[in-house]
Amino acid sequence: MAGKPSIPSGTRDFGPEEVAKRQYIIDTIKQVYHRYGFQPLETPVMENLSTLLGKYGDEGDKLVYRILNSGDFLKKATDTDLQERNIAQLAGVVSEKGLRYDLTVPFARYVVMHQHELSFPFRRYQIQPVWRADRPQKGRYREFYQCDADVIGSNSLLLDAELILMIRDVFEQLRMNVTLRINNRKILDGLAHYADCREQFNELVTTLDKADKIGMEGVQKELTTIGLNEEQINKITDYLGFRGDNKQKLHYLENILQNDIGRQGLEELWELKDRVAEYWSNHVEVEIDLSLARGLSYYTGTIYEAVSRDVQMGSILGGGRYDNLTGIFGLPNMSGVGISFGLDRIYDILNELNLYPATILRSSDVLFIPFDLTCEKAALHYADEFRHNGLRVEVYPDVDTKLGKKFKYADGKGIHFAIMIGEEEFKGGYLTLKNLQTGEQMKTSQKEAIDRIKSS
Repeated sequence: MAGKPSIPSGTRDFGPEEVAKRQYIIDTIKQVYHRYGFQPLETPVMENLSTLLGKYGDEGDKLVYRILNSGDFLKKATDTDLQERNIAQLAGVVSEKGLRYDLTVPFARYVVMHQHELSFPFRRYQIQPVWRADRPQKGRYREFYQCDADVIGSNSLLLDAELILMIRDVFEQLRMNVTLRINNRKILDGLAHYADCREQFNELVTTLDKADKIGMEGVQKELTTIGLNEEQINKITDYLGFRGDNKQKLHYLENILQNDIGRQGLEELWELKDRVAEYWSNHVEVEIDLSLARGLSYYTGTIYEAVSRDVQMGSILGGGRYDNLTGIFGLPNMSGVGISFGLDRIYDILNELNLYPATILRSSDVLFIPFDLTCEKAALHYADEFRHNGLRVEVYPDVDTKLGKKFKYADGKGIHFAIMIGEEEFKGGYLTLKNLQTGEQMKTSQKEAIDRIKSS
């Protein structure tokens, strides 16, 4: 006897109602992307590991799903590697491809491969699934969708400002209350200079990126582990512990940032704040967050992260500026900036808050109910006309089923109208329209029925 089927941990099935909800989020995001001139792009599910590895930092590389080579994937492995279980060596031998970890690195690879076909600055959006070998928990999945928008080919802060306006537009339309946290990776460079730990910069960024999870005590412990002394740790914890409004934080940074890169990051934050100050929204609060680091190693400038103010969950949006991501593929000096909405976490939050419009859950506008086979042919003809008038229509297929069961079917699918066709309707050339919400029933012409359903 076969066992009960299951799906891998960290993945989910989505039925019709769930797909309709997710499509509502995707459509909302797409509409905003289109209004800002972004064009759609898709890349393969898998990439060469040479494309993926080394772009996300050591922690990110560990989460890349590898795909075994076809056929005899062990043919290049040596007996010594197999006997000694040399995993690092074996991984590079048995696998040359991996599932994409994000959409930004494949985008950079695409730009390099198609650079002579594109007009720069190039604006693209991409909504596809990605995979990470992470530990599943609330709001964290091994397969999830990202909804990316990137502009590449300009280092203008105008683009950073426009991305913030796009973030505002999406969350306003979804009626979500969020805090948008912003920082600048150059400021973190300035912090490393201030704390005299530039040699440990990558480890510092990795630690700061976990500050929300491990707390100040955990940060201090990790900083000790990477070799920082008490004076260095005190400077960093003072930085993380500073409290104030956005302007006070910027003035605090003016006092501690001394190197050129850190000062440049501060100037960019000031300019970005001034550019978007008049566009703040009730749904989107903007906060300069000194602890924000974004662990991906390709970020070089402004970084973004958004969290819900109503539901406790991780970030629902991330992004930032990258000045030379294409350089690792042979196309240097191509600055870009992008954001990515996390579809799955937004979906979970909207579910918890019940923020979906009721109309998206209605699969059909009207159900035709023929009473015999002759009327079934008439119903098929009428349904075709209704569909050509933009309505979503079903014809109930089993004429012998009791009427009450047919109404129950319509109710279960959220269908608000039924049209019944029996011998009387067929001979008289009219339709019997029933509003399943109010119980009102009337005899109508085809045109009147269409108009009533459309205006409901």
